[in-house]
Amino acid sequence: MVAEYIYGGIIAVLLGFYLLYNSQRKKNRVKDRGSTEIRDEYVKNTANGECWWDNGEYTDVIVVGAGVAGAALAHTLGEDGRQVHVIERDLMEPDRIVGELLQPGGYLKLIELGLEDCVKEIDAQQVFGYALYKDGKNIRLTYPLEKFHSDVSGRSFHNGRFIQRMRNKAASLPNVRLEQGTVTTLLEENGIIKGVVYKSKTGEELKAYAPLTIVCDGCFSNLRHSLCDPKVDVPSYFVGLVLENCRLPHPNHGHVVLADPSPILFYPISSSEVRCLVNVPGQKVPSIANGEMANYLKTLVAHQIPTELYDAFIAAIDKGSIRTMPNRSMPAAPHPIPGALLIGDALNMRHPLTGGGMTVALYDIVVLRNLLKHLRDLNDASSLCKCLESFYILRKPVASTINTLAGALYKCWPLVTSISFARIWLGARLISEASGIIFSIIKAEGVRQMFFPATVPAYYGLLLSECI
Repeated sequence: MVAEYIYGGIIAVLLGFYLLYNSQRKKNRVKDRGSTEIRDEYVKNTANGECWWDNGEYTDVIVVGAGVAGAALAHTLGEDGRQVHVIERDLMEPDRIVGELLQPGGYLKLIELGLEDCVKEIDAQQVFGYALYKDGKNIRLTYPLEKFHSDVSGRSFHNGRFIQRMRNKAASLPNVRLEQGTVTTLLEENGIIKGVVYKSKTGEELKAYAPLTIVCDGCFSNLRHSLCDPKVDVPSYFVGLVLENCRLPHPNHGHVVLADPSPILFYPISSSEVRCLVNVPGQKVPSIANGEMANYLKTLVAHQIPTELYDAFIAAIDKGSIRTMPNRSMPAAPHPIPGALLIGDALNMRHPLTGGGMTVALYDIVVLRNLLKHLRDLNDASSLCKCLESFYILRKPVASTINTLAGALYKCWPLVTSISFARIWLGARLISEASGIIFSIIKAEGVRQMFFPATVPAYYGLLLSECI
């Protein structure tokens, strides 16, 4: 009987220690409304607001922004043993009408980065190609995936769900600190970026230092002007709707309607929802508030979409859940500064309808990771500059340009080689559209920068003398 009390006492003591330890851990952690864990494992110097890791180690890399690029980059560098500090202005689950379709190449990059499970448990849908519609006729074009595993395909999903999965994956690493805060300025000393100044979630101004700061905080970045020449063009707007409980004519395919005056895109974002993006040309769109947009969609757009989607399209309009987003065009125009790197919208090139921005961002991360793997000490200014110079050269814009044209030719080949004059005309129009996108990029960035980037070191390279 005495032995039972002794054993019971030992178990109670051990359980008490466990509960005490667990409660202390919970006090040091704060759960954000978007279910992303925030860890405050840093020590603040009250004299100047500086912060560093509580284990005495310094931050290797500061990542500004925790979207697709930022979250993937944080996880990747954390896996490689780097101390990473991620600062994101809002850790709630994003609610966007773009960034919802990942191309097969992007999925392959997710696998390469060990992030393929981020498209699981979010009701993501496989995408195997596109169906093109014109004047009531259509043709299905599938991705050439015969040589790949059956799991390799495109993926479409709710953007916010995908982002949160990636954020949680990054935050699960002990050497990645994910913090909600707004970066206000870059810390620059003698022409070298040393870190950032930011306001924490509570409004406290702090400074974070690292040998390398990577800015990937999206199209609304307030830091872009410091790192590139942000010549933003808005040729059109996306008008987004969610069609509920309807079936696409070609399951697991994106649907591009070559409508008048501009294309319309449909793709699944869950097992019961289809995203519709209507491209409205011009820098001003009809008002949603006074009903002009609903009238525009019903009178000018609805009759051009596939009949199988018509009722769901009208129902979505009547429901009133119409959203708009400017379709920004930003040619790559970086001003490389020692200690900082810009990844994201300002360097990405994507087709305005079929996407590709996420794929390009993930490609950039793979390139950067491979370069940084060979650089153990990021405080070595000379080696770090060489690494960043190599990054700018390796991500040649011409690669994306050639891929765009090759993709257009591949998709249009069945149309151009058919006997039907209508199909030949349709194929020629598609190639013409792709060429127009390509030539506009070449014009904006310059022939030399596009095709011979290594010959312009002042533009793409980082002068080592600036770093020493």
